[in-house]
Amino acid sequence: MVADESCHCGCALAAWAEGDFRNPVGIIGCGSYLPPRVVPNEEVAAAAGVTASWIEERTGIRSRRFADESQAASDLAALACEEALADAGITAADVSVIVVATSTPDSPQPPTACVLQHLIGAHKASAFDVNAVCSGFVFALDVARRMVDQGGFALVVGVDVYSRIIDPADRRTAVLFGDGAGAVVLGPSATGSIHGVRLASFGAHRDLIRVPAGGSRIPPSKESLLAGEHYFQMNGRAVREFVKQEVPPAVQDFIGHLPVNAGAVRHFIPHQANQVMLRELVTELGLPNVRMHETVAEFGNTGAASIPVTLAAARTEIQRGDDVLLTAFGGGMAMGLALVRW
Repeated sequence: MVADESCHCGCALAAWAEGDFRNPVGIIGCGSYLPPRVVPNEEVAAAAGVTASWIEERTGIRSRRFADESQAASDLAALACEEALADAGITAADVSVIVVATSTPDSPQPPTACVLQHLIGAHKASAFDVNAVCSGFVFALDVARRMVDQGGFALVVGVDVYSRIIDPADRRTAVLFGDGAGAVVLGPSATGSIHGVRLASFGAHRDLIRVPAGGSRIPPSKESLLAGEHYFQMNGRAVREFVKQEVPPAVQDFIGHLPVNAGAVRHFIPHQANQVMLRELVTELGLPNVRMHETVAEFGNTGAASIPVTLAAARTEIQRGDDVLLTAFGGGMAMGLALVRW
């Protein structure tokens, strides 16, 4: 285990591990669920005061999916978990841990993971939520792998239903987000493993992405509703600068501390924030042989779900033994990096 360190901006970097687990833990199954309702740019453009072409030129997004009114986060998560469990060849009864990453839970209490546990029949599993916004899946992945180090199986889920917290008139957010869920099964693996994970938080930038009301700071009220403080808010330009400044050096330092050459990393699965931004980002990473996988054009930004959704979409193109870099960034601000041997 390497001691905690600080990045150049002074944020705290969580301790990370390489090969310090007793048994190899890897991703042995993955799955996703996207609601069937397709929402093209034309449908969100008018309320946001823009055109469909304006959205695509600036974000690369052509459509997104919205959940049905009857669906909450746990419903989407359950369907993603069913696919992941089938892919892994196990049942919900075999699962010992469920960690759900979401910033749009079914309700403030109980944990969405507990609702999910009941829905899928994983009655032997402990279940809890993690909220690191769009970085949540990688945070949850790190927690879960430590919990099954000595055996057992974990379900790690990323799910968000952003259509419920987006102001349709806010062009900074309404054109970007969609709903979805992705899940992976962690368990003993003879060939694959998780090389390492690094988690970072930048609390000084906490106001770049936020939902101001609904918690103990600003409880729900008539006044907060009229002020629109229950809607998701984001300073897109500042977020883009954050990603440009912080992510490439963090990735290079992370890879440099692992027993893997940068040229050996074959697949890059980033948080699907904005296609234009991602294509700029991948050129700055210093990974000469990497292929970036994208789902953002079809599904938009699905928050904590975007990495596992994209991983599930890419799994047929990833070969056994390939090294896969997962890179998440989002509200907090928070960043999560993981290198996975398939």
